[in-house]
Amino acid sequence: MSHEPTPTAGVFVGTEHQLPVRIYYEDTDFSGIVYHANYLRYFERGRSDFFRMIGVSHTELAAIDTAFAITRMEIDFKRAARVDDALVVHTVWNRIKGVRLLAKQWITRGEELVCAANVEAVCISLDGRPRKPSAEMTAKVTPWLAPEES
Repeated sequence: MSHEPTPTAGVFVGTEHQLPVRIYYEDTDFSGIVYHANYLRYFERGRSDFFRMIGVSHTELAAIDTAFAITRMEIDFKRAARVDDALVVHTVWNRIKGVRLLAKQWITRGEELVCAANVEAVCISLDGRPRKPSAEMTAKVTPWLAPEES
């Protein structure tokens, strides 16, 4: 049994994946506030760890000529995050429609909403062509899909 520390991949609360993120000095701009583009990184980590935890690995996808590309992301910035903040990245996948996968993500600091995003990803081959997700991947993702809010 290994006693080596491993990074957290977060936890599931129902179909919602939650990934804790600590804000470091390197995440901030000259004003001490998280640089806006870093939220994209936190959202990416949330999506990647969601898939990791349900048994869909980016390495295994690449081995079958499959990857994800983000085709649309709408972000609403609500509050500034600062160095030492403990945030949580929330990820919920709602639907698989052809090559598209639709998700909602949001980042909180305690009960406070920091930012929220609607995300559209597509499955592609490694040469960039759209492709339907494999039956195996779809079978792993489907039980974790949350109904879309109306």
